[in-house]
Amino acid sequence: MAEIIHYENIKAKIYLIRGQKVMIDRDLAVLYGVPTGRLNEQVKRNIKRFPSDFMFQLTKNEFDNLVSQIVISSGNNSEYSQYLISHFATSKWGGTRKMPYAFTEHGVAMLSSVLKSKRAIEMNIAIIRTFVKLRDFALSYKMLAEKINELENGYKKHDKKITEIFAALRLLARSENSEAKEEIGFKT
Repeated sequence: MAEIIHYENIKAKIYLIRGQKVMIDRDLAVLYGVPTGRLNEQVKRNIKRFPSDFMFQLTKNEFDNLVSQIVISSGNNSEYSQYLISHFATSKWGGTRKMPYAFTEHGVAMLSSVLKSKRAIEMNIAIIRTFVKLRDFALSYKMLAEKINELENGYKKHDKKITEIFAALRLLARSENSEAKEEIGFKT
């Protein structure tokens, strides 16, 4: 199982939607080794475990944005982008298929309680670790940005003082030059 689970592979399936890092039902189903319908069926059977901050259904606009992000990032021949495009295709009965569900980190954690296979448990652990790494990275990035701002503000203070020193030196240089311009010696 360890050779299948790669941080980068999981990270690539985490999207930012509604200001939250989420994974789409289809991606989770592939990772867990179950059909998407089975995953969603288990969720619906346990819907009280999935409040809106754990899981939500994408709107058509969100879905369209997601499809365009994936197509742009992976090229038009991507198997997944073809799935997403066909996922929204009309059914033979007319109307549209349902929009995919997005699961937040908490929703992914809750999935382990409804999908109880060994693979689901192992994959859940890997996914949660990926979310934690992303959060740690974001936190360290924020801390780095704060340090850069501190340094920048420190340099601005130093720049101001250096500018004042140069202004004082110019003033001194002018006053010395004005005294030096007076001729020494006999005036005629």
